[in-house]
Amino acid sequence: MYVRVLIDRSEGREFDYAVPEHLRPRVSIGVRVIIPMRGRRAIGTVLEVMDDSSVSGIRPIESVVEADASASPALMKLGRWMADYYCAPLASVMRSILPPTIRGEKIAGRKIRMAGLVKRPTAADLEMIAKKAPKQGALLRALANSADRIPVPDLLASSGASDASLRALSSSGWVDLEERRVSAPGNGGPTVLPGKIPELNPDQRRVVSELIDAIEQAEEKKELIPFLLHGVTGSGKTEVYLRLLAKVLESGRSAIVLVPEISLTPQTVERFRSRFDHAGGGGVGVAVLHSHLTEAERREEWLRLQRGEARIAIGARSAVFAPLSDLGLLIVDEEHENTYKQEETPRYHARDVAVMRAKLERCPVLLGSATPSIESYRNAMSGKYRLLELPRRADGQVMPLIRVVDLRLQGKRAKSDGGLSAPLQMAITRRLELDQQTILFLNRRGFATAMLCEPCGHVCKCPNCSLAMTFHRDAERLACHLCGHSTVPPSRCPECGDPGIRHTGIGTQRVEESIRKNFPKARIARMDADTMTRRGSYEEVLGKFRARQIDILIGTQMIAKGLDFPNVTLVGIINADIGLHSPDFRAGERTFQLLTQVAGRAGRGETEGEVIVQTYSPESPSLQHARHHDYAGFYEQEIAFREAFRHPPFSRLLLVRIRSISLEDVARIAASVSAWLKNSAPASVEVSEAAPAPLEKSHGQYRFHITLKASSGAVLGRLGRDLTNLFRSPEGVVITMDVDPYSMM
Repeated sequence: MYVRVLIDRSEGREFDYAVPEHLRPRVSIGVRVIIPMRGRRAIGTVLEVMDDSSVSGIRPIESVVEADASASPALMKLGRWMADYYCAPLASVMRSILPPTIRGEKIAGRKIRMAGLVKRPTAADLEMIAKKAPKQGALLRALANSADRIPVPDLLASSGASDASLRALSSSGWVDLEERRVSAPGNGGPTVLPGKIPELNPDQRRVVSELIDAIEQAEEKKELIPFLLHGVTGSGKTEVYLRLLAKVLESGRSAIVLVPEISLTPQTVERFRSRFDHAGGGGVGVAVLHSHLTEAERREEWLRLQRGEARIAIGARSAVFAPLSDLGLLIVDEEHENTYKQEETPRYHARDVAVMRAKLERCPVLLGSATPSIESYRNAMSGKYRLLELPRRADGQVMPLIRVVDLRLQGKRAKSDGGLSAPLQMAITRRLELDQQTILFLNRRGFATAMLCEPCGHVCKCPNCSLAMTFHRDAERLACHLCGHSTVPPSRCPECGDPGIRHTGIGTQRVEESIRKNFPKARIARMDADTMTRRGSYEEVLGKFRARQIDILIGTQMIAKGLDFPNVTLVGIINADIGLHSPDFRAGERTFQLLTQVAGRAGRGETEGEVIVQTYSPESPSLQHARHHDYAGFYEQEIAFREAFRHPPFSRLLLVRIRSISLEDVARIAASVSAWLKNSAPASVEVSEAAPAPLEKSHGQYRFHITLKASSGAVLGRLGRDLTNLFRSPEGVVITMDVDPYSMM
């Protein structure tokens, strides 16, 4: 028996190894093994199990990493598809499928090697081995006297033997070595008692019934097309998910629920745990996977899923790789969110990976959103996906009234008053009088978004990035929100020396200052990346907001989704134009989605909600369709625009990014790459000229883009792989490929 092993940290190199007879029962595809390599020990993943190998002089694997630390055959197939589709090295894909704490690259706690007997030696065996190699005999005797596996450090210390003697016993088939880690207790979270299960309305019952039929078909291993659930904000999509999960668990299967930012949606986790973690809900166990866990917590949650101690995985992007067996349902909530797209290699989109995993596992996949991505809705319209709809709010409440305030007619008052127009200030006053709550949204943190010298036009920019630096009043610093560079703000213009250089633009800090000035008795809190630095701070603020200890909550996009507070009757959007005019064909779609999601936080209780949208572009189609809660109208105008310019979904894109600290080098190589692609690409592929990226400089490196457009993703994939394998860039110039890019910046 032989195996092909992908070696960790070896730039994707694969080698063949023999499998000793005593390890064969434990070795299969996806298992992690310890192998000898050039005088050292290395760890790798088994890619293939073979009866024979054409390689001569094959060495045996030494041991198997603990059995839990492996990937299932379905996940291995998914990994190969990802490497092929996203033009990514298989090694980088495996690092996504098996997290670092499982792989042994970053260990939570101590790394422990355990030794155990493969077979129990007789007295004659012990005597014979001790005569030939006394140290080996001492090791074997110590193991024979133990009822369980022994940590290798303890074994060597008690026997006085060396690690070489132990490895010799392993090679001869007497001893089995296994890697284990000491991890901290799991991230169980607080105990949440189950609440009253709400009655479903007719729309919810129809959707649940249709999806339960699909789950039952999946039990018969019938292949299903993906489902797209389009439900307005507050339509009860989460309750639909909960009913479906109950059905899946009833059949003895498991499920994955993806949410955009798990650490920012504690309410969602609470609802799932209250339904399924409590003994009254079956005690099946809910495991949570996200980047805000410690390494030990992340590892323990992963192992709970692997061992079957938890059958529901809830998490952000990487939870799509949760090690669950017998998968019965995969849910992608808020499927339109950009956070599902990974911006580092492998640059996968978790929604699309979820669809492929569901296909491989032969289980239903449900994509849900109040504002589906254009691509997903197009798939539903063409029959590739099956469309389900929840057109009304679950509690029967009407959608909030959205009023548009044209900031061009507000004069300088709104600018000088922290971005608050007169209508918005009046609305806040009214809510405070009625003891109701308000959410104010501005997707810009800091006090002022730039420092500007009006006489000469100089803007204080980051030396590492093509961005204006943001002024933070509490720290009295200018900071770049891209690379983190910060400096003391100048008292005079660095360009012309004028002392009149001033702050311009509005951030959440300035809004907070204005609110405190205008409403001194109001209880106010701000939620952005500057205030939510302490672990648990997000949950703490939301707990106070839920308990009505906060009247006005100010925040960035972290408060735009996943929040359900019945006493919130007013949402104010300070500046709806942010991002609307960016050089990206998805700018209008993002604006519509964000406005709709933020507006959906209002009017979720018995009192009708109101949303005030402040803008300099009131005529924008994105804003007008959001104002009328008109997704269908927005889709029609947007899909016509996409078709006219052959943007996705009418084409597939491959974005080639070239970066270097040298502008001359990056421009030269980018031109060469563009010429190479034009010569190599078939006539059906459009290859753009190399051009500076919209964000030309980032983290001290200059950036150029080349865009490839084709009707076939497979053709683009072949070109991307050929570029990786055949084009050699000089040292210091990095070329990366982004299949189906979400951001064109």
